[in-house]
Amino acid sequence: MVTVYDVKAEPLIMEAAEDLEEEFDAPEWTNLVKTGSDRERPPEQENWYHIRSAAILRKIYTDGPLGVSRLRTVYGKRKDNGHGPEHQGKASGKVIRTALQNLEEAGLVETEEGEGRVITEEGQAFLDEKSEEVY
Repeated sequence: MVTVYDVKAEPLIMEAAEDLEEEFDAPEWTNLVKTGSDRERPPEQENWYHIRSAAILRKIYTDGPLGVSRLRTVYGKRKDNGHGPEHQGKASGKVIRTALQNLEEAGLVETEEGEGRVITEEGQAFLDEKSEEVY
């Protein structure tokens, strides 16, 4: 049986994002926001919110349990401070938090007290099914 660990991340995330678009709608504000303080412009892809949600779901599958703070660090990048030295910038907590809430409403992740979010059996089966399709 093919699992998430057997396929490349990008094709799996794109395949899962297509199904997540049918599962829930992106919030209204997604075309106005940047994905972190270290970014200069908002994302250009129209379905970037669902792609980020699928990436978060895969990350929780492989490295879970994870919370918003840890995911902000994972999806952050180096922040350009002009003449000053660059430092690690964190990703937007609002984007990650709402993505996790949408994934939770869809039944793909659940909250584990004091640990963060954990993937459910339904979420694991969903990603394994997508891995099968990508493989």
